[in-house]
Amino acid sequence: MKSLMLMFALFFQFSVFAQDDTLSVIAVGEATIEKDKMVIQDAYTSGGLSAAQKNAASELVKLLRNDFSFYQKKFFLVEAAPNNTTFRQTTNYDYWNQKGVRFLGTATVDKAAGDNMKVTVVFEDIKTKKQIYNNSATTSISGIRRIGHEMANGVYKQVVGKNSIFTSKIVFVSDRNTRGRRTVKEIYMMDFDGKNVSQITSHGGIVMSPSMSADGRYLVYSLITNAKGKRNNDLYLMDMRTKSASILSNKEGVNSGAVFLTGGKKIALTLTVSGNAEIYEMDIDSKELRKITNHFAADVDPSISADGTLMTFLSDRPGKAMIYTMDPRGTESNVKRISFVGQFNATPRFSPDGKEIVFSSWLDNSFDLFRISADGQGLSRLTKDFGSNEDPTYSNDGEFIAFTSQRVLSRVKIDQNIYIMDRDGGILGAITSGFGNCISPRWYNF
Repeated sequence: MKSLMLMFALFFQFSVFAQDDTLSVIAVGEATIEKDKMVIQDAYTSGGLSAAQKNAASELVKLLRNDFSFYQKKFFLVEAAPNNTTFRQTTNYDYWNQKGVRFLGTATVDKAAGDNMKVTVVFEDIKTKKQIYNNSATTSISGIRRIGHEMANGVYKQVVGKNSIFTSKIVFVSDRNTRGRRTVKEIYMMDFDGKNVSQITSHGGIVMSPSMSADGRYLVYSLITNAKGKRNNDLYLMDMRTKSASILSNKEGVNSGAVFLTGGKKIALTLTVSGNAEIYEMDIDSKELRKITNHFAADVDPSISADGTLMTFLSDRPGKAMIYTMDPRGTESNVKRISFVGQFNATPRFSPDGKEIVFSSWLDNSFDLFRISADGQGLSRLTKDFGSNEDPTYSNDGEFIAFTSQRVLSRVKIDQNIYIMDRDGGILGAITSGFGNCISPRWYNF
């Protein structure tokens, strides 16, 4: 069946899309929170710092400014004038208040023992004339990004009352190690802003569909090896502490699309061992299986709500890939179709609170992203006239969506990168560039 073949093409992520060459903001929703003007001053540095340490101090301030710039609906970042003094001065609240500034941030970097630096970050609420954050840490140059993100998150939590995306990570797949006709796809991890990239797997084959446990301890993914002869799609489990990987499921056919269930002891995955694609529950330790879906049509690509009470998935039941939901603890009697847009759909993913599902839909000869309530109400289109977009994943706070977008450079060359948008479709830009074709982003905070 043509639609079934299309769905499995999506499932294996071999499809090709086009993308517009112009980055623009697509205003789908309206901001509901008044922006607070924020100034983060240039760093105060002591004379004992080396040139490299002074550069790290400048990078710290750039990082802080960049972090808060992601929350464009909450903060309006204003560049501060360069500091002409070594030591932090007493804050002139009346001056900053006249400038309309609500939050003032300063960073002081001093020489510490050995090659270390003492970093102090202070944020003040100009309106109340009070410090809302004051924290110090000793770090090397290599640790400045981690310290900066952690302190930025501390400030955000004081202002907003919840954690930000600043300490989160994105796991993704890249083909940057491909040479000639030998396709190689491996898993990588990066900070939410696209920096600090590290390679996670080194199989030399085709790795797909990564998924991390909520505590960041385990990673599941599928692998097709580059060995000669028959190549199976096997499911692997990696211990992120030891970086050791072992086969979790290698049944005949497809073993893929796995996601962790609440508690981290079980996964939901797609198997074709019965001759048809169905979604199963697997106990990681015992390998015991329980069939979740049971239909003659293909059911693939599960995503589970955080409380474990609802699963969304793709099914070919209407003759084309559409999105369904069901209680994964129950039976087929509670299955509900919730998408009716486009020729076919792909990659449904829950928001952290389980209230929304973001997905891609083939419409007008390209993929676009849509958001819908978990009950099937309130459909919103998130992308339009921005090429073809897929693989959405919510940030840990539900405020952003990372996704893949691909531009066709020529008949033989494509460029696929990971972008970030806010939850209402305001595109902030690409966070990967020149790192091969990047797909399957998965956003985590651990």
